[in-house]
Amino acid sequence: MVGSHLLERLHRDGETVAATYVRPTIRLADIAHFPMEELDVRYAEPVRRAIARHRPERIFHLAAQSLPVRSWTNPWETMEVNVTGTVNLFEAIRAVRAEHSGYDPVVVVACSSAEYGASLTPDRLPVDEEAPLLPLHPYGVSKVAQDLLAFQYWRNDRIRSIRARIFNCTGPRKQNDVVSDFCRRVAAIAANGGRGILSVGNLQTHRAILDVRDLVEALLLLAERGTPGEAYNICAERTVQIGALIPMLEELAGVSVTVAQDPALMRSSDEPAIWGRTEKLRDATGWRPRLALQETLAAVLAYERAA
Repeated sequence: MVGSHLLERLHRDGETVAATYVRPTIRLADIAHFPMEELDVRYAEPVRRAIARHRPERIFHLAAQSLPVRSWTNPWETMEVNVTGTVNLFEAIRAVRAEHSGYDPVVVVACSSAEYGASLTPDRLPVDEEAPLLPLHPYGVSKVAQDLLAFQYWRNDRIRSIRARIFNCTGPRKQNDVVSDFCRRVAAIAANGGRGILSVGNLQTHRAILDVRDLVEALLLLAERGTPGEAYNICAERTVQIGALIPMLEELAGVSVTVAQDPALMRSSDEPAIWGRTEKLRDATGWRPRLALQETLAAVLAYERAA
């Protein structure tokens, strides 16, 4: 999802983009008018060939198995994509640099707030980049490995890697997060004349929800102004209780919904709040989020209604 919006922004800015995908989590038809190539980062040689062919000046490494729930059922895939895939990218850069000594790309690596895990305690929120990395699921562990690989390749090989620790982010095309799930269900209820039940999980947790357009802006600024080897939180300015999303969506959709808790949507471990400090990012780049949560919800709801 993030890659698709970044792709649109780069083309709008007049950039030449080599976009890759495999097993997309969005409808490729939404961005089919852009040139793209299939590339599975789990395999080293195709990654090396892609870097050698394009020699990109800026690389946004977004490829991932990004679902914490899926990482419990298939930790092998999660590690292979997120960890091995990251090694393959950096080794490809090393290989191309061995043939072209002047090749010196910036690599922005999409890391995750899931790395903080058990450090997300009430007394430590909003968490800063110095908090211990104590992930609570295989996905978080894989992101810690990815994060530290980016640091290691900077220290040892001087590959200009920047670690972007991304907190909750959503937007049109997103799947399997609370905003997209709620919007999809509310859109279906509205289309059915207000009939239907909104199944929910834990409504008491708090999340800082960032619009994907603000995230894209942060990634672009980090590529331009970030310090190699450093980690930067990218997060919304404030949190919202998940239950508060429902009346916002009711107002946007013009419908009143009946809410029912579904035990299948409850997680065995669910951080009460996820929120990060962003002073380091702001000081380095001047970034601030621009879009209000209501604007984000309206954009996702409109997308789901048109789907």
